[in-house]
Parts: sequence; C-alpha cells; structure tokens
Amino acid sequence: MSFSASPLFRFGIIADPQYAAIAPHVAMDRYYANSLAKVAAAIEVFNGEELSFVMTLGDVIDRSFTSFDDILPVYATLRHEALFLLGNHDFSVSAGHLSEVAARLGMSSPYYSFLRHGWRFIVLDGNEVSIFAPPEGHHHRALAAEMLAELQAKGARNAHRWNAALSDEQFAWLGEEIAKAAEAGEKVIVMNHYPVHPPGEHGMWDSDRIVALLASQRNVVAYLNGHDHVGSYGMAGGCHFVNFKGVVDTETENAFAIVEVHPDRIEIRGFGREDSRTLSI
Repeated sequence: MSFSASPLFRFGIIADPQYAAIAPHVAMDRYYANSLAKVAAAIEVFNGEELSFVMTLGDVIDRSFTSFDDILPVYATLRHEALFLLGNHDFSVSAGHLSEVAARLGMSSPYYSFLRHGWRFIVLDGNEVSIFAPPEGHHHRALAAEMLAELQAKGARNAHRWNAALSDEQFAWLGEEIAKAAEAGEKVIVMNHYPVHPPGEHGMWDSDRIVALLASQRNVVAYLNGHDHVGSYGMAGGCHFVNFKGVVDTETENAFAIVEVHPDRIEIRGFGREDSRTLSI
C-alpha cells in the first residue's frame, strides 16, 4: 500500500452550529448564540490552510429565518468555497419561509453532487420526506406521517419527529450518481445531515436501504454527517460512517475538522472536541 505524505486535497467540516440569538439550553449543554464566535474561530483556522472547500453538515441555525442574517456574514470571511447541506433545524422557520431555505444558503438544489480531484461528492437532502421541511399540504408530509407512525408502532429507536427519509426519487438518484462515478473511475464520499450507521435514535427512517446501497459499492469510501451531536463512527462493507460532533454544544469548546484525502486513506484532523481518525481505503 502506498503511503503518501501530502494529501491529494483537503476540506473543512463544521456540523450543527444551530445559531440563534436566544438563551442557552443549559440542561442540554447547548449555547446557541455562542456559535457565531465558534464558527468564526473555525474559519480562522480554515483560512490558514489550503482547502478545496468547507462543508457545513446542516443545522446552520436553530430557529428563525432571520438567524441566517447573523451567521451567514461570518461565512463570508472564509477564503475558501463555503458549501452547505440542509438540516432539520434549518427548517425551524415560519411556514412562508420553508421553500426559501436552500436558496438562502446559496444552494441551487436541495441535493447535488460535485467533483474534486477525481473524487465525487454526493450531497443528500435528508429532510425531503419529513413532517417539517416540505411545504404544508405536500404529499411528502403525508408520507412522512405514515412512515413515522409505522416506525413508532414497531418501537423503532429512530421513530422521532426530528428524523426523516429520502424520497424514492432521491434514493434512485443516489444510486445513479454512484454508478456514474464507478464508470468514471471516481471514488465517492457521501454527505448528509443525518446518521445512518451505526443504528441509533437519530438515524434516518430509511437508514437500512441507504447503508445496504453504500456498503455494496466498492467505490464508496465514506459517509459524513452531523445531527447526533455526540458523534460516532461505524463501518459497513468498505464504507466508513463518521458522525461529527455539534458546534452548538458546550459553552466554550469548539468542534470542527480538516479532512485530508490521500490515495490510500482519509485523515481527519479534529479540533476542539472533534476526534482525529485515520480511515483506510
């Protein structure tokens, strides 16, 4: 196995700032207003590195559409490309703003893919079938209510209102993107707000089919997510599943990472409470 000293490329990761100009929830150790300073501190570190991009893994805000007006200018200080995906708290806004969240984050589509140095990044919208993100009256809300009721009837650990599922259309698109990448000889990293493995109370409602797909494809190397603020790690097939810790937790400690991609491994350099890891390919 070749051991390369310098990576092919690097990127930054932030998860769950959940910024809001509100008092902390001390019992849950969440300090919403402090996330402005923490994100700024992470960006200062990122600006001192050569990075391909910085991805925030959802929950940029905790509530109120106006919260974006405070935190997005902090991202404007980043000298690298700032990329986003959608988390459940990003939809904790009034009904009239639900359809505007993706655009407010500069996203042209709720889910998308992009290439970097011959690697394909597939960015999912884990909120698509949920009881909070689709506009009122959308069929995905009704489908979500059915799925949640079924999971609750089974006593499933992830049967919670704050979780969600992919639509069948998005799941099919995920499979097509992985197949296209395989044809092109590209390795794949999937990013989403929600964990899917190891199973837990924060997992997507359709985790089983997602894990089965990713674990069965040789070119899928890693799945990166937030949502469960304590973080976790698992492996299925040849795919590493990394849940990054939440920025919003604790009064002063930060949590973010720089990910270094090598031909034979991925090195995660954790800062603050975030763990450092080596993921072999």
